[in-house]
Amino acid sequence: MSTRRAILGRIAALVAFAGLATAPLAPALAQEGGPVVFAAASLKNALDAVNAAWKAESGKSATISYAGSSALAKQIESGAPADVFISADLDWMDYLAGKKLIRDDTRTDLLGNTIVLVAPKESTASTTIEKGFGLADLLGDGRLSMASVDSVPAGKYGKAALEWLGVWDSVKDRLAQAENVRSALLLVSRGETQLGIVYATDAAADPGVKVIATFPDESHDPIVYPLAVTASSQSADAAAFADYLQTDAARALFEQQGFTVLAAP
Repeated sequence: MSTRRAILGRIAALVAFAGLATAPLAPALAQEGGPVVFAAASLKNALDAVNAAWKAESGKSATISYAGSSALAKQIESGAPADVFISADLDWMDYLAGKKLIRDDTRTDLLGNTIVLVAPKESTASTTIEKGFGLADLLGDGRLSMASVDSVPAGKYGKAALEWLGVWDSVKDRLAQAENVRSALLLVSRGETQLGIVYATDAAADPGVKVIATFPDESHDPIVYPLAVTASSQSADAAAFADYLQTDAARALFEQQGFTVLAAP
């Protein structure tokens, strides 16, 4: 039992450390010019590239805070100074829309994604994802890292897929849950967990993991990243940045990172 407690302690510490890197901006630090963008953690590589391209083209730059969509939506609800919100699912955008905290006329479905099962790069694990597949056996004595299954989109998609496949009950007590999908990815990359469920785009961005299998599209709701300008935004550049995310230039950068672009140019 002491060994297990030690492992769980290391996992908790790593999750906390990873979370610090993606924590939302404090209001006092957010006013650096340009729009403030709250974006799902899984967007980091792609959105950083798009922001750099926008700066090269316009001379302007967004300040981007990455975290779990649930945390970001709650921050906006509490008055955080966000001008643009990009969620990793429809639910959290709907949540803010229901509270009149986004401008409905700016809302659009921007991107799509898939979820995959990953292992550390040196792992020899292999499987085929199908109904009743042996996920628990594949874990052995290890744990499965996921973003929070109750609130974070990647975790919610993953739980839905495992339930549809009929294997949720076999692993639900063996989870290492993280506050966002990048933190879940880091647990696998550093070998703290044997397997993890993350977006395909996250797996592609981390050379420390390898994809074991891809979850069937029918096993979970479509993965959609909606975009909107917040109702409280006072930034003159918020709409311009939101529009730039839907240009052909941005499309190419998103596709390079493995996203499916849903919004028409």
